[in-house]
Amino acid sequence: MALELADIFRRYGPAYRQKYADRLLPSHRQAMLAIERCRTEALGGQVFSCPNCGEVRYSYHSCRNRHCPKCQHEQTQEWLKLQQQLLLPVPYFMLTFTLPEGLREAASRNQKFFYHALFQASAEATQKLAQDPRYVGGQIGMVGVLHTWTRNLAYHPHVHYLVPGGGIAPDRQTLRPSSHRPDVLAGGQTWLPTHNNFFLPVKALSKLFRAKFLHLLKKSPAFTQVPPKVWQQDWVVHCKPVGNGQTALKYLAPYIFRIAISNRRLVKFTDNGTLGTSQVTFQYRTSDTGQLKSCTTSVERFIHRFLQHVLPSGFVKVRYFGFLAPTRRPLFPEGHRDDVPPSRRTSNNATRSIPLLCTIPIPPLPNLRYPKSNPSALSAASQCLSCAPSPLPYAALLESLSSLLFFPPGCASSRSLVPISHDTI
Repeated sequence: MALELADIFRRYGPAYRQKYADRLLPSHRQAMLAIERCRTEALGGQVFSCPNCGEVRYSYHSCRNRHCPKCQHEQTQEWLKLQQQLLLPVPYFMLTFTLPEGLREAASRNQKFFYHALFQASAEATQKLAQDPRYVGGQIGMVGVLHTWTRNLAYHPHVHYLVPGGGIAPDRQTLRPSSHRPDVLAGGQTWLPTHNNFFLPVKALSKLFRAKFLHLLKKSPAFTQVPPKVWQQDWVVHCKPVGNGQTALKYLAPYIFRIAISNRRLVKFTDNGTLGTSQVTFQYRTSDTGQLKSCTTSVERFIHRFLQHVLPSGFVKVRYFGFLAPTRRPLFPEGHRDDVPPSRRTSNNATRSIPLLCTIPIPPLPNLRYPKSNPSALSAASQCLSCAPSPLPYAALLESLSSLLFFPPGCASSRSLVPISHDTI
């Protein structure tokens, strides 16, 4: 069986929480517990039974925590699809703003403020420089995603922005080009394209970014924690063309609803009996050469590295600026205004009617709250993998029958299973 992050947390998570009980943030504790319980009997789940062959399959609930490497795949695909619909037929650029090393210690102790300041300072600096007629001369659109890690899990806060190569002249009204003039918008306003595959000068942008951040930090008590030399050094800002933006979106999407490390990168777990002597080995690729390397560290250090990337509760790590801001979405053409994720839309497509009912007649347990049953799930496209002539993917089976049967958290035995019918509310 493949090694998972949850295996490490289940083995040494309690010891880590006991050792750092007085210093562990509530968001860190919550993330650890969610990952440990994800897809186990602790969260309950569903059971499915085939009336033809009698096969029974269990599916435990996911924790849906945004830091869990096993969750949120569906949300990732929904976000990616929505962003692809918002792509404009222009060249795109990837901007990256990085906090200098001298700020990272203070940032780790004041994450919510520093992450917000990183977004605000970088977005304001980019918008201000883009207003210069020598570069764009109008308002640009930006999609920003916060990353806090390197490939070896080091603490390295930075923001990636995906930016269309151009902007809207003042008093813009719509983003749909007219048919006879590609540079003139349907409302009579002008689209201002970038020049010769060049967006903005990074040296000027770096100085403006540093000045904006300094202005914000002076309003915070954390200003005294920052060494003065930080304001004399160059800040790293990187800009590169990324074609039509599709590849850049696919790079950003996996990190929207999860962080730092995936289970497939975990290679080895050596359990020596204690938190400090047990070891974890994981793989990563170097950013400069792409060479695959391995890193072996103690379980204690590994958990610490992971938790430093857990975001503060409620923090929004994806933000939109300029004409891509939510308040500007109504100005998009009709084809670019689909903000409803696929999982929340109503489909009128006919489904194959294959009855699949639970064959375990167990009475409901008292004092339980049942989810509303979905009547359409009874006729959803689903069938047993063992006896069906042309079985559908198991994921489709679980999705279509998610409301047919429910068993409460903590019940691992089939004796605790609760059948759900049309009449159950």
